[in-house]
Amino acid sequence: MIRVSFNDGWRTRPKVNPFAELGGTPVPYADVTLPHDAMIGQDRAAPQGETTMAGGAGAYFPGGVFDYRKTFFVPEEHRGKRIAFEFEGVYRDAVVYINGDYAGQRPYGYSPFLIDADRFLRFGQDNEIRVEARAHQDSRWYTGAGIYRDTWMLIGELVRIVPGGVRVTTPDIDTDLASVEVATTIANDTIEIRTVPVRTQLRDATGTVVASDHSTITVLPGEAAVCRQRLYISEPSLWSADSPALYTADVELDEQAAVTTVFGVRSLSLDPVRGLRINGETVKLRGACVHHDNGILGAATHPDAEERRVRLLKEAGFNAIRMSHQPMSRAMLDACDRHGVLVIDEAFDMWTSAKSDFDYSLAFPEWWERDIEAMVANDFNHPSVIIYSIGNEIPEVGTPAGAAWGRRLAEKVRALDDTRYVTNGINGMLAVLDDLRAMMRPAEGSAEETQGINQAMADAGTAMDRVNASEFVTGKTAESFALLDVAGMNYAEVRYAMDRDLFPNRIIVGTETFPTRIDGNWRLVQDHDHVIGDFTWTGWDYLGEVGIGRPQYLTEQTPRPVHTAPYPYLLAHTGDLDITGHRRPVSYYREIVFGLRTEPYIAVRRPEHHGKTWAGSPWAWTDTLATWTWPGFENAPVTVEVYSSADEVELLIDGDSLGRRLAGPAERFRTEFETVYRPGELVAVSYSSGIETGRHFLLSAHDDLRLQMDAERATIGMDGLGFVAVSLRDRAGTLHTGADRSVSLEIQGDGLLVGFGSAAPATEERFDADERRTYEGRVLAVVRPTGPGKIRLVATAPGCEPADAVITVEEADVR
Repeated sequence: MIRVSFNDGWRTRPKVNPFAELGGTPVPYADVTLPHDAMIGQDRAAPQGETTMAGGAGAYFPGGVFDYRKTFFVPEEHRGKRIAFEFEGVYRDAVVYINGDYAGQRPYGYSPFLIDADRFLRFGQDNEIRVEARAHQDSRWYTGAGIYRDTWMLIGELVRIVPGGVRVTTPDIDTDLASVEVATTIANDTIEIRTVPVRTQLRDATGTVVASDHSTITVLPGEAAVCRQRLYISEPSLWSADSPALYTADVELDEQAAVTTVFGVRSLSLDPVRGLRINGETVKLRGACVHHDNGILGAATHPDAEERRVRLLKEAGFNAIRMSHQPMSRAMLDACDRHGVLVIDEAFDMWTSAKSDFDYSLAFPEWWERDIEAMVANDFNHPSVIIYSIGNEIPEVGTPAGAAWGRRLAEKVRALDDTRYVTNGINGMLAVLDDLRAMMRPAEGSAEETQGINQAMADAGTAMDRVNASEFVTGKTAESFALLDVAGMNYAEVRYAMDRDLFPNRIIVGTETFPTRIDGNWRLVQDHDHVIGDFTWTGWDYLGEVGIGRPQYLTEQTPRPVHTAPYPYLLAHTGDLDITGHRRPVSYYREIVFGLRTEPYIAVRRPEHHGKTWAGSPWAWTDTLATWTWPGFENAPVTVEVYSSADEVELLIDGDSLGRRLAGPAERFRTEFETVYRPGELVAVSYSSGIETGRHFLLSAHDDLRLQMDAERATIGMDGLGFVAVSLRDRAGTLHTGADRSVSLEIQGDGLLVGFGSAAPATEERFDADERRTYEGRVLAVVRPTGPGKIRLVATAPGCEPADAVITVEEADVR
């Protein structure tokens, strides 16, 4: 079927009661271009002024019900064809109407789905499609709302290749020859038996045809049939994380337009002795958990934004992503294929047991099979996908009934795709939570109160270690782990070594781990063949679950840490990269632990908190910044952290040495120096066996501030996005992190501002405004083209000369 973008020409508004509107003022629609997040532009507020986990989960956005409409013309010549609409993602409980008639629905907000439209359409006339979507107390993170992923209009003949009907596998591979099986599903909606030709060509990255085949297939009326073709590629280029070679399969049916499918030639194998092997070579997963939002763009899933996230995560040292906790977008899968990033794609965050008041558990028993089918269909041809996850921290897994559900889901996945592996992100403490509650109840007559959730979560690391190592968890989770190919363990690294003896056939992946423990966790991954990787929480900061990784210090008013931050906190504030894509100090520390960086790295603790008692959660990195610019703290005490894999490091201020200190694995790859702040130059030098191995410099910024604008790409396509970094720097180009101010932005030419924001974890500023305050000297602008030509961005700020950047927009896709 021909796929035509259906993203333009939509209007949206909050859903209104039609009877109430009759007697009042109609609520106007706003014109939008998809993908669109209807929630990100709403006003935030704490419910009744209170700080609650429920309110903080969604970043204090109110949710709501949203109405999308579009008028479109269907030409008369389309009569007799098959027409469908494809929605890659609508959050949530989507209901679709065509010309006023109910056409279909989808409760799950992350599944792509098709709406068969033929019988509702008026040919030779204008038509209207309406989509309702809603979001309300149904998630533990920021979901966004509305039609937040791409939409498509599909047009096909009565005899046609069905949508997603080309599936490619590579069953036999060696260095000289690879067999490629192309299975094409063809539907016949005529009343006749039809025999049609199927022509398939395989092309390499240069477009050269490397294999071809011609078949015929007979399809009975009202049925579908599968045409299987076996083709062979000589001297194949294998897909891997280090060399992501891609091929395309062009399948043409009876002179119709060819269906093009991208695939890779690669093999997977798994055992507890050699671990995970790709093309015969053992690979350890350097993994990042990520949520689906795109930071200042909200949940809107633009292909260029997904591409950017994947590219920056790969550049930061990750070779794998676990999409948490819902199926990955098609655009991000495409980017992972191109960049060589391995994927654990996850189905659900809940099954039958609710985690939020109105979450997907209400629809799970009826819809889970269709949503598993949608995930597998979306992933099948992507070489980056190596593991399917059937869930995350499902409370039921510690019960026999929960294990039965897990087996049902795992076998469904295997029936649809037996070329990948199955895992489940199991949290041992949550799996026995009901039993723990019973044990934690105070004795009758005791004045002692049950430990609150805030205190328990703030001490999550210690609590999880103790519970996960217990025989209680061993027994309760045994069946749920046994039904998997890979035992996914959330915060359970305490089990890695013990399970080698208890369950010698068990293969483990750390599906979710504390960022503060990466040094020890990575050593476990390296030392144990049956442990195939580690996925940190998180690789990229995200909206919602506000403040779980924020810095906290004990005071008389807050004698213990609190899990959820109050309004106006916006971000989780945990992630190697912040929501604008800037790498935080933990990212460089991780890169050193992974063995990917030989130079040391300097991170300076904020001097205003010097001497205070740290109380951050295990998701919270130290309150550091890679800067030596602290105006107002001259001669104040300050702690300097240096990360290094070398034997020792030396710290110098303006050439004066503060001495050498031990570093490297034995010191957890870090050391600290106590000094006082004075502007100048800070240098860390690393040494191994007495020989210098690297240096890292920090320079203090001067006060002669200027604005600097840097477009990440000078040229973008019509369907692309332009990302422009705006920063405050001195004349030498040094970033000034201590002089934040409001920046105003003007867009000239063929573009619109679709997002403008910083990585500030707590703010009342909006991402859809044209003025935004910098955070740590930075703010990011995102523009969308409105036509081919030039987009000019002009930034102004108090005390600075204006700055500008120009992006050229071309008709072709330049990704």
